[in-house]
Amino acid sequence: MADVLRPTSLADIVGQDHLLAPDGAIGRMVAQKRLSSMILWGPPGVGKTSLARLLADASDLAFTSISAVFSGVADLRKAFEAAAQLRATGRGTLLFVDEIHRFNRAQQDGFLPYVEAGTVTLVGATTENPSFEINGALLSRARVFVLKRLEDEGLETLLTRAEAHYGRPAPLDAQARQTLMDFADGDGRHFLTLLEEVFQAAFDQPFDRAGLSQFLQR
Repeated sequence: MADVLRPTSLADIVGQDHLLAPDGAIGRMVAQKRLSSMILWGPPGVGKTSLARLLADASDLAFTSISAVFSGVADLRKAFEAAAQLRATGRGTLLFVDEIHRFNRAQQDGFLPYVEAGTVTLVGATTENPSFEINGALLSRARVFVLKRLEDEGLETLLTRAEAHYGRPAPLDAQARQTLMDFADGDGRHFLTLLEEVFQAAFDQPFDRAGLSQFLQR
């Protein structure tokens, strides 16, 4: 369900209004069409990947994504070469690097000339404090934005979207709805995964708090 309900516009992203509202730092960048390199720091499941993809769309940039967990120097080289070729045609590239803190210092240094030259607009995502995990030289060329865990209001929005997708209310009483949010602990992706299990459960009556806790733990 997390893939089905993935945001299709910046306005669909929940819980990050402090950055995306018209007077927010990223909101102003998008309005001015002056996107700079940035590091998105926040816990899992709060929309870092979706935000990067939608920023590329809003800025008319090609989107390239790599993961520091699965990618190496060769993958970076290919991404930079492709971005350079695209830039020669007049179009820029947003390079999204998931778990950027997993690249070592030397690998992070490799980004510098391409960021400085404008070959790529770098958007790195990390769950770790950038001050300790990201090369200082790279940090000085990017802005750090903190994404927040989703509050109940944001999770409720996701639940409403899921109900619209399924065409029926979630089989949860009021207390069970709150219990599901508590289980998610601010992680929107995890929340939708749990919610999908709930919708697929074949029970005659909506879950109450105790029933939901037992079901999810089992």
